Amino acid sequence: MDLFDTVPPDTPPPQPSTRRIHTVSDLTALIRSRVERDFDDVWIEGEVSNLRNPGSGHCYLTLKDDQAQIRAVIFKSVARFLKFAPKDGLHLICRGHVTVYEPRGEYQLVVDYLEPKGAGALQLAFEQLKGRLAREGLFDSVHKKPIPFLPKRIAIITSPTGAVIRDMLHILDRRFSTIPVLILPVPVQGTGAAARIPAALDLANALPARTRPDVVILARGGGSLEDLWAFNEEPVARAIARSTIPVISAVGHETDYTISDFVADLRAPTPSAAAELVVPRRDHLLASLDTARRRLEAAVRTRLADRRARITAEWRAMRGPAHRIETALLRMDELTARLRDGMGRLLDAAREQRRYLVRAVTAANPRRRLQTVRLDHQRHAERLATLVAAELTARRTALASLAARLHALSPLAILERGYSLTRALPSLRVIRTAADVSPGNDVLITLGHGEIVATVRNTRDSGPFSGDL
Repeated sequence: MDLFDTVPPDTPPPQPSTRRIHTVSDLTALIRSRVERDFDDVWIEGEVSNLRNPGSGHCYLTLKDDQAQIRAVIFKSVARFLKFAPKDGLHLICRGHVTVYEPRGEYQLVVDYLEPKGAGALQLAFEQLKGRLAREGLFDSVHKKPIPFLPKRIAIITSPTGAVIRDMLHILDRRFSTIPVLILPVPVQGTGAAARIPAALDLANALPARTRPDVVILARGGGSLEDLWAFNEEPVARAIARSTIPVISAVGHETDYTISDFVADLRAPTPSAAAELVVPRRDHLLASLDTARRRLEAAVRTRLADRRARITAEWRAMRGPAHRIETALLRMDELTARLRDGMGRLLDAAREQRRYLVRAVTAANPRRRLQTVRLDHQRHAERLATLVAAELTARRTALASLAARLHALSPLAILERGYSLTRALPSLRVIRTAADVSPGNDVLITLGHGEIVATVRNTRDSGPFSGDL
């Protein structure tokens, strides 16, 4: 009789000589053999409960529905390759074989493959890793490093073959051909990609300072979630987070998102877009620099015109009839010419500085150089203003002194001290001796204040008068 055949209730008990008595171990072994033979490849779905992950690496759980449950085990050899972590309450679809755990006499499912019901395993693994890294703060903006405006060296981590690297190199050469590009070849999908990509990123950070890139681009063309999975691996995310060099993630198409996009300092929608984002166009930079040069020259010309106008106004204000004043004005003209020459030299120096900036634009940030030129111009302009103000003050002082001396020598000043000037009428000839007039001649006497017309009554050459005048 078969072990699992049912004995009718009215069948008499077997005679002692024909009975076969099994031990518990024997019966359990027979059951295990039958179960493993009949259920060696089954698919089962259920909700996870009582999940345990001991230090052995095996995973123990219970699969249940609303009416029954079965114990299940995921051995370490299978669990290590899972893309996601089973959780209590998760609905799974499992494939495996049923066996009996003899020490407890319980049957259980040994899982060889499992996937979440509904969402795929890779999508679930993506969401789980994304949530865990977000909680650790790897996506926080405080950790994002700025991308340099004009990097001196660029590193690209990607496959050395295919259209991606060719397109990126073409764009970089077109936009700024003098920037060196370091290519670190790695597989971007399949076995080994998740280890080679972090190694290449660590290598870029370990390079000597003179050859270390200023920015690193992780690049890969579009593909399915499985194709892009290397950039969803935790080692890649950790390598990006610990990189001291800014990292741009350019993986897949614009609608594709990977873990590396969230950890990187900047996400580019495509590899070609990353090449356009990492460097500005050289012709645009030169155009901006030329515009700044023209503005600087216009500002210098405006300042010179203002200084000339002020000097001309001062010159006109100081014009006078005296020769000494004319000499002072000529001297001021000379100073004005020297000032103009000095400003010309300053302008030439600024132009030379601009030419130097154009030559050095590939090796340095032109904005900082332009700022230096502006500071130099401001310093020269302030120094020039100080020199002009000091020179004008000195000239005004000298002019005032000359005017005072001229006034002291003026005949009018002598007349104000009590002297007079006598001239014959009507010729107005100056009378210097008594012999120049005769009695009866009319004379004009000019005093410090006013004039007197008189008639000569008498004259004498020297000595006091005798008699009436």
